[in-house]
Amino acid sequence: MSRKTVLITGCSTGIGLHCALELKKQGYQVLATARKLPDVKNLIELGFDAHQLDLADAKSVLDAFNWAEEQADESIYALFNNGAYAQPGALEDISRDLLLEQFQTNVFGWHQLTNLCVKHMHRHNSGRIIQNSSVLGLVAMPFRGAYNSSKYAIEGLSDTLRLELMDTNIHISLIEPGPILSHFRANALAQFEKNINLEQSRFKNTYSKMLTRLKKEGPGMAFTQGPDQVYKRLIHALESNKPQARYYVTKPTYVIGFLKRILPTRFLDKVVKSA
Repeated sequence: MSRKTVLITGCSTGIGLHCALELKKQGYQVLATARKLPDVKNLIELGFDAHQLDLADAKSVLDAFNWAEEQADESIYALFNNGAYAQPGALEDISRDLLLEQFQTNVFGWHQLTNLCVKHMHRHNSGRIIQNSSVLGLVAMPFRGAYNSSKYAIEGLSDTLRLELMDTNIHISLIEPGPILSHFRANALAQFEKNINLEQSRFKNTYSKMLTRLKKEGPGMAFTQGPDQVYKRLIHALESNKPQARYYVTKPTYVIGFLKRILPTRFLDKVVKSA
């Protein structure tokens, strides 16, 4: 008996790995991908069909998709776009090249893989595209501009795609988590230390406080939840006859989503800045 096949990006740790493990327990065929080869080897040791995928590399995306088509029991039922990273820093300290790197992984790679899967799903007359966005795709926060803008882009692409696919049996859903316990902050710290010159920035003092938060062990802020909360929304998006267009995760996302609907922009800016 064939299994429903789910292709997932960013399975090395955190949300991607947790969701891959849970879906495997539920009987799905999980095609797990990760950027680094050691992580791919670890996924294989965990019993997954796994492949290396660098979302910033167009050839890598195409190779991984071709592999997924070959590995699928029947067809690729769903794509869960999850692989992403954050480049912290004030926008005036983010160069054109840094912004391009952020978009290559967080937007362009997702768009390419989504399009490949949509064409595949058209041939099979069904499918699910689930995008792991962020509360920062709903509202911007300072010193996260590169990541904010990448998630705003994913929101816009997904909303447009949902409209364009309304006459098909392909469903598009966005999951919008707030703070989730993962290695995300550690990766963001590495990007900051690699690319931002703290000493030459007018935000030197602010950056020092930000680095303290990024280096903190455990939850980085209040209301942080585990990746299981994302999985609950993912399984609904996969199995519901009427998957939602948007799934909020964590209290901050619900609060921000509500405030964005009722507050004038200037008042919302004050709320976000104070947070």
